[in-house]
Amino acid sequence: MTTLITVLKSGGRYDATWVERLARGVRRHAPAFERILCLTDLPLVLAGVERVPLLHDWPAWWAKMEAFRPGLAEGTTLLCDLDTVFTGPADALAEPGLAAMEDYFHRGRLSSALLRWHGDELAGLYATFAANPDHWMTPGSCGPVPNAVHGDQVVIDHLLRRNGQSPDLIQQIHPGLLDFYDPRRDAHGPVIIFIGTAKPDTADGSVRAAWAGT
Repeated sequence: MTTLITVLKSGGRYDATWVERLARGVRRHAPAFERILCLTDLPLVLAGVERVPLLHDWPAWWAKMEAFRPGLAEGTTLLCDLDTVFTGPADALAEPGLAAMEDYFHRGRLSSALLRWHGDELAGLYATFAANPDHWMTPGSCGPVPNAVHGDQVVIDHLLRRNGQSPDLIQQIHPGLLDFYDPRRDAHGPVIIFIGTAKPDTADGSVRAAWAGT
């Protein structure tokens, strides 16, 4: 069974609206995903979205490390950020195979905005992180890296390299699928990725309309 996982951690700008709008886009443009699962510490109730409680109080983006918990999903699984917007056919994301989005700023480094695996293939990431989260959340724990911000994707990239696991890069195996939001143009898609402070709720034109469902 193909599963899309997203994570909603309380205390930030995201709420149930973001989950609902992501799920709507997935159902319309990536129906190959048979399940949509949201890991959250909020009392989320949305039709067509399975709520799974977070087990840890890991702050902010570190909550995404729970997406690798064993037993959450079988088959092809995609971790997808809440600020992703679907505007066109995106079933390619549900194809099998270990893959990740390449970091927008650092070639050859992965981003956890989109990360695909099979079953419990990446359960070791969760086990390693959960065994000593304070260590891994500390800048420098992964040695010298090009990223200015120490976050979950730095740790994921480091642990995968250490384990000898090398995901394919989505931009290479699915060319033309991902599109990074640029406020200077209106047309985007089919999968719109937001970098830095840019977000769907502050976007303009057709992108904002697609996200809002108007």
